[in-house]
Amino acid sequence: MQNSLLFPIFFVVLLGTSCAQTRDKDINTPKTLDFTKELVVDGIQNGWGMVFLPDGAILTSDKSGRLLLYKSDITVEIENPPKVYNRGQGGLMDIELHPNYGKNGWIYFSYASTEGDDKGGHTAIMRAKLANTKLVDIQQLYKASPNSTRGQHFGSRIEFDQKGYLYFSIGERGNRDVNPQDITRDGGKIYRLHDDGSIPKDNPFVNEKGAKQAIWSYGHRNPQGLALHPETGVLWEHEHGPRGGYEINIIQKGKNYGWPVVTYGINYSGTKITDETSKPGMEQPLYQWTPSIAPSGMTFVTSDKYPKWKGSLLVGSLAFQYLERLELKNDKIIYREKLLDGIGRVRNVRQAPDGFIYVSVEGQGIYRLVPK
Repeated sequence: MQNSLLFPIFFVVLLGTSCAQTRDKDINTPKTLDFTKELVVDGIQNGWGMVFLPDGAILTSDKSGRLLLYKSDITVEIENPPKVYNRGQGGLMDIELHPNYGKNGWIYFSYASTEGDDKGGHTAIMRAKLANTKLVDIQQLYKASPNSTRGQHFGSRIEFDQKGYLYFSIGERGNRDVNPQDITRDGGKIYRLHDDGSIPKDNPFVNEKGAKQAIWSYGHRNPQGLALHPETGVLWEHEHGPRGGYEINIIQKGKNYGWPVVTYGINYSGTKITDETSKPGMEQPLYQWTPSIAPSGMTFVTSDKYPKWKGSLLVGSLAFQYLERLELKNDKIIYREKLLDGIGRVRNVRQAPDGFIYVSVEGQGIYRLVPK
């Protein structure tokens, strides 16, 4: 019994120390802050996903499996959430609204599920509708297989593109030498579906024998950020690397993003994974973080409320406990700065329809950034 209690503690410590490494010297600290932070929703231990409903309410997921609705200074727990496999990095994860939510009411969820014949769990995607304070009309759209009792690399973020296609990410579940490069297996992939869960006929591997037909791209490690570029409409992604080599990628149909054949990172122990950082037929990252910031959540700033930030990319840092702002020019990172330095493990960041930026911090809740 004593040894079984020690393992989870060791695992958490290992994740924290291996991701942090040394401090990042290439990031700037702004001389002045043009905003204050306001705690809007508290009592959330690990606020993975958040969406903003038309009536001004915030719907947020806690990794433990709780689904919370905040409105008019009152937070209520939503009944009938998906049953989750709450282990390690898995649980109730992202939330996204259908682009026509006002008309059809569909809400999409990613979560770790135990469904299947094997022990453990794997990432699943479902949709449901909200009736007062209860989820109804639940439909599971995708369930990765096989299940695994490993606690790492479930992904998982959800995004819709401008044509209404549904994209989601699933990590390689710690099985790095098998899953990411094999299109007949789930894990280490970005997927694309119609909004009802059916497979688009123009997906890249629909005619490949034995392939998972929902795959859009492969060779990923653990993607925990998806965002649609507001001008180009192209899908951007970020993913956790090993020790170093955490990446921002522009996702393209059928492309191989290299993990673990090529990487800028190394093993947590300090040994090499590979000598190669590039290879023909494998995509290069738009940007790579070394040391690792452990990114989670990502949003583009289009709001006029933050004039200096407009066009920037915001990314949460779990390891260094800040919000990172990246300035872009021609799809290149030209400047980085840290905001909310030391606030805690930033799990998610989103821009609301009213233009305000909201930031989810583990163990605290959801903050709104209020311009001065």
